[in-house]
Amino acid sequence: MTPRYDDPPGCRCHGGGVRGFIQARILLELYKKPAYGYELMEALGQAMGDTTPDPGGLYRTLRIFEEERLVRSFWDTAAGGPARRIYELTGEGVETLNGWAGILRRTRGWLDDFLGDYEKTTQQRSYEHVRAV
Repeated sequence: MTPRYDDPPGCRCHGGGVRGFIQARILLELYKKPAYGYELMEALGQAMGDTTPDPGGLYRTLRIFEEERLVRSFWDTAAGGPARRIYELTGEGVETLNGWAGILRRTRGWLDDFLGDYEKTTQQRSYEHVRAV
């Protein structure tokens, strides 16, 4: 597998991040306020450290969310210029967002446990290596 652009040099971790996290982020951004696609892309980029989401992936996800009734959309023709599709969160979308928050809290606990164990183990190994020299 090809390393991701944000993997550390020499890393073969193949993944990075929490799988599907962008879905939770989209729901949270729409919970904050309804948005059209480009506006949502900008908000996601800012929220994720200027990482530009894939536009095709974003719109595919929004279509799936609509099919699952997590979001609904409508055309905004009131503003000057071409009509824009506005996406907003539904009640089911809020429930799903709450579910994501629970999953991410649990995952954060696992990550904290892993990193604590990692720090303890690598510090102990470094100390043992220095004593052996």
